[in-house]
Amino acid sequence: MEKYYGILSQCPLFSGIVQADLNAMIGCLNGKNVKVSKGKPIFLEGDPARYVGVVLSGTVQVVREDYYGNRSVMTVLQPGELFVEVFSCAGLAAMPVSVMAITDSEVLLLDCRRVFTSCSNACHFHSLLIKNLLQEMAQKNLALTQKIRYMSQKTTKEKLMAYLLDQAKQQESKEFVIPHNRQSLADYLGVERSAMSAEIGKLKKCGQIDTHGSWFCIK
Repeated sequence: MEKYYGILSQCPLFSGIVQADLNAMIGCLNGKNVKVSKGKPIFLEGDPARYVGVVLSGTVQVVREDYYGNRSVMTVLQPGELFVEVFSCAGLAAMPVSVMAITDSEVLLLDCRRVFTSCSNACHFHSLLIKNLLQEMAQKNLALTQKIRYMSQKTTKEKLMAYLLDQAKQQESKEFVIPHNRQSLADYLGVERSAMSAEIGKLKKCGQIDTHGSWFCIK
């Protein structure tokens, strides 16, 4: 686990926890490393909601399907980011989402039940861990509110531009790279890829934006 200390030190869950305590913490939380090949699931909808996950390497996405099989990407995650902690901490019996590896990935899974239960060793980092987890869940709630704002826009163009303008503002540059390809961006915004691609083409043609792949520039 030492080789991933740099990644884990960037994870909000481990904020303020020194390297000397890290291995003891992971052991206390019954942590396990899992390697997942590109396109394979880490969790499938219906699996027990028991773990808090941390991306160690690669890229993963959280997806949800409706009754008709329409897929919506809830979030795309990079190394150091948490996933499914909301569902596990809520006490759900089963996962309402799936978590898939976009690339070959490695993740750390921590037993959520041990996060909220002090062990027999009375580990001093438990209270800090709970504080970090609550703060991260609050941040995720803010991100969800932001996504709802995008999806509440009336047209595909308005959804797209609201997202792109926020990205430019957050990255403090008119040129920026988004953490989505075309399909995952369409899934994230809740629109058809073909309709979104058509709008991107129109915006590029009229000179409002420039783009290549995941790179965008607001003109």
